[in-house]
Amino acid sequence: MGRGGRRFESSHPDHKILTLTKQRGVTKIVNATIRINEEIKARELRVVSESGEQLGVLTRTEALKIAEEEGKDLVEISPNAEPPVAKVINWGKYQYQKTKEQQRNKRSSRSGGDLKQIKIGLKIGENDLNIKLKKINEFLTNGDKVKIMIVFKGREMAHQEIGVDLLDKIIDKLSETAVVEGNPLMAGRNLSVMVRRK
Repeated sequence: MGRGGRRFESSHPDHKILTLTKQRGVTKIVNATIRINEEIKARELRVVSESGEQLGVLTRTEALKIAEEEGKDLVEISPNAEPPVAKVINWGKYQYQKTKEQQRNKRSSRSGGDLKQIKIGLKIGENDLNIKLKKINEFLTNGDKVKIMIVFKGREMAHQEIGVDLLDKIIDKLSETAVVEGNPLMAGRNLSVMVRRK
C-alpha cells in the first residue's frame, strides 16, 4: 500500500523485529519476521497511527482500509500482544530512514559525550513524562548519549507490551532531535534503548 494505493513489497523478506515473549515465567527477546499488510494473520489488531495516536481495536480489514486510504502500510509491531499491535506507517520510507540511521551510527560510534541514564516507570503521568523528555533533550544538546530505561515493577512484568508502547511513544516524541542506536533490549525488569542527538 505505497503511494497511489499500491502495496509495498519488501525486497528483503527476512526483515527482523525484536519481540518480547514469555516462556515459563522468563521474558525473552526473540527475532521474528515482520508482517506487513496482507501478511498479517490476526483478525483483530490494536492500531496506532504514524504519530502514535491510538486508533483502537479494529478488524484486520478495517485496519488495512485505513492504511490504504492514507497511502501507507500496516505493520505488525507487537505480534505477541493481545490483540497484536499494528502501526500505520510508510514502510519503504521507514526502512530507508533506518538504513540512514545505521550509517550515521557507524560514523559517529567513536565519538560522543558522557552516557546518561533516565529511568521511567509504566505509570508515569503526562507531566512527569514531559519533564523526563526535557531532561533527555538537555543531555542530547550537550552531546551526551542517553540510555532510556522502562522499569517494570511487580505484576507489570506480565504486560511487557505496555512498556514497548511507552518506549515507542517516547522515541516518537524524540524523533526530531534523537537517533536510536541499536534495538530495544530487555534485561531483568528493564526495557532499554540508547539514543543520541541527530
